Amino acid sequence: MDSNIFQNEFTCSICVKYFIDPVTIGCGHSFCMPCLCIFWEEAYHPPSCPVCRETSHQTNFKTNIVLKTRVFLARRARPYHLPSSAEQMCEIHMKTKNFFCEVMKDLLCLLCCKSKEHEAHRHCSTDWTAEEYRQKLLKEMRSVWEKTQENRRNQKRESSKIRAWEVSKGFFFLYESVQLHMPQPVDPRLSSWPITGLIERLNHFLVLFSRIRWLFSRDHPDVVTNATRSKYFLAWGAQTFTCGQHYWEVDVGNCRNWALGFCDDSWTMRNDMALDSEGIFLLFCIKEDNQCRLFSSSPLSPQYVERPLGHVGVFLDYECGVVSFVNVANCSLICSFLSRSFCLPLRPFLCSAPS
Repeated sequence: MDSNIFQNEFTCSICVKYFIDPVTIGCGHSFCMPCLCIFWEEAYHPPSCPVCRETSHQTNFKTNIVLKTRVFLARRARPYHLPSSAEQMCEIHMKTKNFFCEVMKDLLCLLCCKSKEHEAHRHCSTDWTAEEYRQKLLKEMRSVWEKTQENRRNQKRESSKIRAWEVSKGFFFLYESVQLHMPQPVDPRLSSWPITGLIERLNHFLVLFSRIRWLFSRDHPDVVTNATRSKYFLAWGAQTFTCGQHYWEVDVGNCRNWALGFCDDSWTMRNDMALDSEGIFLLFCIKEDNQCRLFSSSPLSPQYVERPLGHVGVFLDYECGVVSFVNVANCSLICSFLSRSFCLPLRPFLCSAPS
């Protein structure tokens, strides 16, 4: 009974043999270092004690010197005898081979060790030799284990770097995608150019019906017009825009009937000049029943924003197909034409009438 308890004290619960390079983990249980390494290699993470299943995060094992010494003494006190088979028996003297010749690297019996062939060689008992080679293997195994753990730590660090790089890459592409869909501010460094031909045409006019549904134009600007008959005046600039970004402002003052924006040549050559036709990009202010309302063209749509007083800014981005109207006093956007395809040159457009 006592011998079994004594033997269990120095026995690894994994391999059920005497401890080899014993290590003690945090819970207090001890195991062979090779057995524990192999067990944790095959087990699920986090690693745990094979006996009590307590989680252990220890990876830097230290040999339990006291337990190792006691196991060595126990092994010497109860040596492991090899079975007396034909391979362990000396064929010459019929004795058990209990010694190891370090020169010939062979097992010998006691009489062979004393023979002339081997008497000058160094001999050790098989138990001592086995323990010596066991320690060498354990040293190499510990070195391999430490390198394996270091490689795992390096792999974990590299994996973390790769995941962080992939996440940052995803955020970068997401940021670029968001930036592509964000409205771009008006470039304050845009060059200022005069709009030619607009003031000259204001000396002539086009008649505009009261509900501003249809426009009629004169083909002869040199004909003197009768200001008493016409209340609405319309003109477009001689300068055309075919590329780039452009911005201009119109002071509408307190006028309650006006229209401004851009039109292309196809619209200026129409006979009816319908406001719901293609080729115009206008913002209207119309007085109806003592109230002023804002509309945008193509198609004619109401704009439920405050009527601008003073300067109204008109912005054109030809390549992006954008026309925007800005309330300069409030620094606010009135409305925009987005994602339009401009095929013809655009001209500045202005129409006004007395309030």
